[in-house]
Amino acid sequence: MCIATAISLLMILICAMATYGAYKQHAAWIIPFFCYQIFDFALNTLVAISVLVYPSTIQDYLRQLTNCPYKEEIMSVNPTCLVVIILLFISIILAFKGYLINCVWNCYRYINGRNNSDVLVYITTNDTA
Repeated sequence: MCIATAISLLMILICAMATYGAYKQHAAWIIPFFCYQIFDFALNTLVAISVLVYPSTIQDYLRQLTNCPYKEEIMSVNPTCLVVIILLFISIILAFKGYLINCVWNCYRYINGRNNSDVLVYITTNDTA
């Protein structure tokens, strides 16, 4: 319980840092949230790979569940069909997470470019020589 509380407080802190960084336009404050998103995306990708490599673990996991409301209906589904449904669901989640990663990265690039001092200066004079 202590570890879950610590992780939750850390996530609240990281989200607050990202919000503050976006509001005050400090790009460095967005990086921890971006790193968390990449880590979360990688973990979900590993889950998808494990479902692909070991499809029988889904049935084993369902057998271990005690309070699942539709356990019998899910167990009666063809295992191959169940794997396809779960992979489709995970793919949708990964696509959405990828979109959110892209949003945070674009926000970081926008703030970084806005605060960048490399501005093109065009000098115009009336000198004809």
